[in-house]
Amino acid sequence: MRVEYINPFVEAAFSILKEVLGDDLSRGELYLKATSQPILGVTAIVGLAGDVEGRVLIDLTEKTAMKIASAMNGEEMTTLNELAKATITELANMITAQAVTKLSELGFTFDLTPPTIITGEKMEITNYEVEALIVPIETSHGKLEINVALRERN
Repeated sequence: MRVEYINPFVEAAFSILKEVLGDDLSRGELYLKATSQPILGVTAIVGLAGDVEGRVLIDLTEKTAMKIASAMNGEEMTTLNELAKATITELANMITAQAVTKLSELGFTFDLTPPTIITGEKMEITNYEVEALIVPIETSHGKLEINVALRERN
């Protein structure tokens, strides 16, 4: 996986999270995952197809999702209701839209799927034929991970 695919997503995540949360953020140690990996509990998935194909996950715990949704909506969320899920979906839209703009400026063309939210415990994502780069991000609302598995289309 080439770094020019990853950097736009990392930069977009930091930019958008700082904007919507007004937070200081810190990046954890990056790591690669080549096989199955558990999700944290609430995950927004965006698929990409075109010159670059694969998927991007915004992965966070339910507690962190509710805290971020609360901050973005200006009201406390005590359950992961439809508004909280829609807010996390919008966060994924904002991050991927900014990253896609940067990738398009680099000459890549592709289509995106609308974000899909999955929730639950003891679930995992399996990557076939492409490694996933995991970018942990710490906020005052909790940790989230940007999980990018992309490759050039043959």
